[in-house]
Order: sequence, then C-alpha cells, then structure tokens
Amino acid sequence: QVQLVESGGGLVQAGGSLRLSCAASGSFFSINTMGWYRQAPGKQRELVARVTSGGSTNYADSVKGRFTISRDNAKNTVYLQMNSLEPEDTAVYYCNADVRPRSYSVALGYWGQGTQVTVSS
Repeated sequence: QVQLVESGGGLVQAGGSLRLSCAASGSFFSINTMGWYRQAPGKQRELVARVTSGGSTNYADSVKGRFTISRDNAKNTVYLQMNSLEPEDTAVYYCNADVRPRSYSVALGYWGQGTQVTVSS
C-alpha cells in the first residue's frame, strides 16, 4: 500500500509564500511523475505543476514564474514552493504520484489527502 502525506498548507497574506511537501511511503518499486493539483470551491481539480523522475517540469500558466516544483528521489518527496501568492490561489492542494508497485507493474495513480491553502487579500 502506498501513502502520500502532505504538509505545509495554511493561511497567508497576498504576496506571501508557502512551501508544500508530500512524502510517499509504503512498498513500491519506483515513482514516475509526481505532481500537485488544486481544487477551489465550486471548481474542478486542476494541475498546478508536475515533475518527472528525471527532473523535467511543467506548470499551469497561472503559476508560472511564481511556483517551483522539485523532488528528492532519495526521500520520495515532492515539494511546491509558492511565492507571490494571490487570493486566486486559495484551494485544497493535492499531491499525486504515479507509482509502480513492482518492476513488472504498470504505474498506478495515488492521491494525498489534501492540504488547505488560503490566501487573504
């Protein structure tokens, strides 16, 4: 069983910064892409940023230049550094990871429980 545990959410004023972390634990062979998604009230869940095991990244246009995703493969952890936060960034942020349980397995998608980020104006 794979678990993703997120931390680092909270309340911050506009223009401030937060850093989210997500650590994967359990028994598995490897982790491919890891990423962050968010869901604001009344809206669909959307991709924020993701990073491959090789370090390639992509970002939603709305966060480019403000957010940075990174990962520590040795710790099975992905981070999201969020700077210049705006009220529109308020949402529940979810960690996602594509995990291969065994060397012969296809990758399965796993989700964290979510962490609330609230940006006040």
